[in-house]
Order: sequence, then structure tokens, then C-alpha cells
Amino acid sequence: MQRTSTALAFLLTVGLPTYAAVSSANETLHLYNWSDYVAEDTLSGFAAETGIKPRLDVYDSNEVLEAKLFAGRSGYDLVFPTARPFGARHIKAELYLPLDKSKLPGLDQLDPAIMSQLASIDPDNAHLVPYMWGTSGLGINRDKVQSALGETADIDTWALIFDPETAAKLGACGISLLDDPTEVYSAALAYLGKDPNSLDKDDLDAASALIKAIHPYVRYFHSSQYMSDLANGDLCVAMGYSGDVFQAQSRAEEADRGVVIDYVLPREGAAVWTDVMAIPKDAPNPAAAHAFIAYMLQPAAIAAVSNAVYYANPNLAATPFLDEAVREDPAIYPPDEVKARLFVPSERSDREIRDLNRLWTRLKANR
Repeated sequence: MQRTSTALAFLLTVGLPTYAAVSSANETLHLYNWSDYVAEDTLSGFAAETGIKPRLDVYDSNEVLEAKLFAGRSGYDLVFPTARPFGARHIKAELYLPLDKSKLPGLDQLDPAIMSQLASIDPDNAHLVPYMWGTSGLGINRDKVQSALGETADIDTWALIFDPETAAKLGACGISLLDDPTEVYSAALAYLGKDPNSLDKDDLDAASALIKAIHPYVRYFHSSQYMSDLANGDLCVAMGYSGDVFQAQSRAEEADRGVVIDYVLPREGAAVWTDVMAIPKDAPNPAAAHAFIAYMLQPAAIAAVSNAVYYANPNLAATPFLDEAVREDPAIYPPDEVKARLFVPSERSDREIRDLNRLWTRLKANR
């Protein structure tokens, strides 16, 4: 006898104007998402509409998520990888279930340009649904940077962390880098005027030498700790994700202790990325995963996330629900002249990733 989950029964009901709470009391959805990446009422709102209890675990790097996916039996129903290069590699490895698009009303409201970009790695958009998109740049403590470098110093440049003389001046007040080899090497290559996606040995050697030269001035490598440290005034420069820096800025303003945080997109170029929703092929409850994706396709639900975490979302119908401060911020929704400076991380083979990770491990250990 085959048991049909109540979440599946719910999803098989087509055309409902709202999501009725028809799930059994013990139906559970296991989510694995980035830290600080939902609105305060996202999970409670989903539970109220579906009756499904969401359980959220968090990570702060794609590498951590990827290790669990390749190991198998992660126990998660829905994950949120960055599309390139990670989601692309996962699709090739057949780690995700195909989507049942008949259960996902609202797909037609998603930005055609983003869907087209995703289709280049996920034909027919068969496995990935875009969640949020953003950039990787620099969070700076304006007063501390100006105190160390002077009020007329250039701040829209990767030189703040990659120029050894500049890094030496900022090291005392704190520099942090993402614990992500793809992000850091791409930024270093962009600063050197090279292809940020280059895997040429000479280019990688040059980037490695650059990172090693500034290593003494880096307080730590971490992909989430900088949010609280920027907000508290404990760092003066952090390489970070756009929305995370804006959250730090908001927290600093709420604390009202005189800490002023700015987000900078370096003029040499910066990464632009899209995080997506995907269902692992061994997900215990794929029906509940579909229900959560459908919920996040509601314009008001996804706009609430953007308003909370300061990342752009791909749902064009969500624009009226965005706070004006989010909708009109050119650092969240960049104008075309800024987009021209952005680059998309390219796909890499398993061997190339392993080689880069080995380089990264040695660099962090300062060997």
C-alpha cells in the first residue's frame, strides 16, 4: 500500500486562491538555507497557510551544503544553493529532483532575464527556482577607514583589502574575508585586471601571492561573522554579500552608537549571483518542498524576505510590495551602468574545485 502525504494531497488541488491548512499536525518540511535569509514571519506564515511545520537549519558557505548533498541522505527537503557554479554542478551530478511546475503557480511572474540565465545551466528551468540575487563587495566602517587612510582616500576599490600597504593601515581596525575560495580568488583576479574566472596557473599563482601578502592583516576568514562585527564597530572592512552588509548597516543604525556602515561595489568588478531553491533527489518530503516554493512565489511573501534581508528578488509582481528604501536602492537593484561591471562566476569541474580548495586551505594556514 502506498501512502500519500497530506502535503501532496494539498498540492494536487489546483487553482486554490489561498493555501489552506490541510496538512496533518505532524507533517514536517526540512529546510537547509543560508543564515539570516528569511523574513521574521516567513516560516510561521507558511505553516499557517499549509499546516506543514518547517524546520530550518542554516549554513554559511556553498561548500558546506555541497558536501552534504554529495554525501547523500542529508534529510533535507529543500536547499538554497548559489546557481553558478554550484547549482550547475549539482544538476550535472543529478542531485536534484525535477520540478512539477503544475504545482508552482506564479512561475510566469519571474524575471525572464534571470530565468534565461538559469536555463543555460538548467535546461527548461527543470530543477531550479530563483530565490534571491545579489552581489559580493565590501562593507566598510566609513569613519574608521577615513581615519586610517584619510578623508579623500578611494574606497570603491578592492585595493582596500588587496593592496598590502593599504591593508597594513587597515589591519589594526580589522579586515575580514569570506571563507570562500571562489569569491576571494575572483575578487583578487579582478583587482589584478585579469579574468575573474581564470583558472590559468599563472593567474592563480598571482592571486595566491596577492592573498598571501595581505594575510597578516586579515583578522579572520568567515562568511557570516562579519555581519555582527561590522554592526558593532569591530571591523573596518569586510568582504561580504550585499544584503548581509545592509543588515549590518541596519543593525548599526538601530543600536545608535555612531557606527556608519557603507556597501561598496569595487570599480574593478564584482560578482553577481543568484541563489535558487532546489529539491534534493532523496528529499523525504518533496511534496512539502513544492508547497514551500509555491508559497515563496507569492509576491507578498518573497517581498517580505527582500525587505528583511536587503536582497533583490526575481519576482516582478513583488515590486509593489517592496519597501521604497529597498526598491530604490541602486546597490540592491543596480542600474545598467553598474551591472556592466559585474561578472557571473563560471562553472568548474570537480577537479578544478578540489585544486582551488587545496590552494585555499594552504593560504588560510599561511603556508
